[in-house]
Amino acid sequence: MATMESLIGLVNRIQRACTVLGDYGGADNNAFSSLWEALPSVAVVGGQSSGKSSVLESIVGRDFLPRGSGIVTRRPLVLQLHQVEGDAQDYAEFLHMPGRKLTDFALVRKEIQDETDRLTGKTKQISPVPIHLSIYSPKVVNLTLVDLPGLTKVAVEGQQESIVQDIENMVRSYIEKVLEGRSYRLQHPWVGIVNRSQADINRNVDMIFSRRKEREYFATSPEYGHLAHKMGSEYLAKLLSQYLESVIRAQIPSIISLINKTIEELEAEMDRIGRPISMDAGAQLYTILDLCRAFERIFKEHLDGGRAGGDRIYNVFDNQLPAALRKLPFDRHLSLQNVKKVVSEADGYQPHLIAPEQGYRRLIEGALSYFRGPAEASVDAVHYVLKELVRKSIAETEELKRFPTLQAELAAATNEALERFREESKKATLRLVDMESSYLTVEFFRKLPQEVERAGNPPNSANPHVDRYGEGHFRRIGSNVLSYIGMVSDTLRNTIPKAVVYCQVREAKLALLNRFYVQMGKKEAEQLLNLLDEDPALMERRKQCAKRLELYKAARDEIDSVSWAR
Repeated sequence: MATMESLIGLVNRIQRACTVLGDYGGADNNAFSSLWEALPSVAVVGGQSSGKSSVLESIVGRDFLPRGSGIVTRRPLVLQLHQVEGDAQDYAEFLHMPGRKLTDFALVRKEIQDETDRLTGKTKQISPVPIHLSIYSPKVVNLTLVDLPGLTKVAVEGQQESIVQDIENMVRSYIEKVLEGRSYRLQHPWVGIVNRSQADINRNVDMIFSRRKEREYFATSPEYGHLAHKMGSEYLAKLLSQYLESVIRAQIPSIISLINKTIEELEAEMDRIGRPISMDAGAQLYTILDLCRAFERIFKEHLDGGRAGGDRIYNVFDNQLPAALRKLPFDRHLSLQNVKKVVSEADGYQPHLIAPEQGYRRLIEGALSYFRGPAEASVDAVHYVLKELVRKSIAETEELKRFPTLQAELAAATNEALERFREESKKATLRLVDMESSYLTVEFFRKLPQEVERAGNPPNSANPHVDRYGEGHFRRIGSNVLSYIGMVSDTLRNTIPKAVVYCQVREAKLALLNRFYVQMGKKEAEQLLNLLDEDPALMERRKQCAKRLELYKAARDEIDSVSWAR
């Protein structure tokens, strides 16, 4: 079983570590959970000039606190009392002055005032950052007290109007769980004490004489004589010490649980934020490549279906391209009037004798040119999908978030690569259309006369001129061309997606960052470091996270070093 000294001393050590690392409760603490607020403590609360300092000095048995009118205590004072064996001389130590032992308690008073002024200036403002003072003496009990600024109702000259609420908020942050009864019920007795009068203070009446007078008063008082053994500052100190020890013992398991849970959370966040960047150029290049690979993994997941978005490319081929092909104005191009016009112009001065081959070619070539629009539109549509997937992938790469400069460089490199893929894809798809124009499928046209004969519609030998230049003749030409165009349309509907996927999607999967990697390999150490220029907010977050992790691990080690009743 742990002794009272070890348990209270344990909390004292953790409190000091908390203050050093910026955790003193009641503040924002950068959204970190507060270990300080989980540690049991005894707070001294009251109005301004209500005798709080006198009570503390009675418990300690020393004059050491600044005095005066108005707001004297402007920062919390964490007063840690340590009982030492034998007749050792009393001495005090401040956390901000490690290793310096003060035996002159007038100097202690001056240092409290000076340390307050160092943070707040010689103003009457307050600060939530505590001063830690340890007093070692055979005459004290093991006890920790937090002396808080006195509550007030009005601001005085030199103070902001918010000071009244600021003090109340600070005090409330220290005692709120006590007030709400969530940690323990308030079932403890009043303890009467007799403070020195102002005249005694003015005459520098020492604390030993004052304590003797206090004992005599309670022992001889008809009202309090029967309670004399439960009155006085010495009894109050023992009562508080015993009570604080019991509360610490009860709360140790929950403190351990909080510490372990928070360590896990902080280590997870450190992994998410990432460790500090090495100054070695090779390590920096490795970091950049690793970050790029993390982005590429997410991008490929979008394309392959592990994440949403890749299906939009299929939608281009399955819906947008067929719809665009259906809307092409072939009915206008192959209208009777236009067919007649194109065929007649193709004949020149010599009308065609049998089949208007030049007319057919011009009609087909004119119709095929319409396919260029849907081909280019398919390329552009897939380009914009890929561009959006790249943007999403960069945003979803958690490891990249700490490097805005690298994000920007990566975005520029991927956009440049996608533009190159788009140009290559556009050339390839338009080449498919041009290939259809450059060589017409002869078999299709060789079958046409046979099909006409099977349809029972031979040329009119009696009056070939009427047949050759009649509406039926031109309608047949338009119909034949439309059939051929339909065949080509079916072909392009299948080959355009293949060209687009090959030139854009496949290249994006395999070679999106190839040029970027080559550029990275040529960069000097300073250029690489510039790319790894972190977001200052994240750098600060890592720093605070590391400090808080250090605090919680130190607290865990402190608790592990003390054995207590299980």
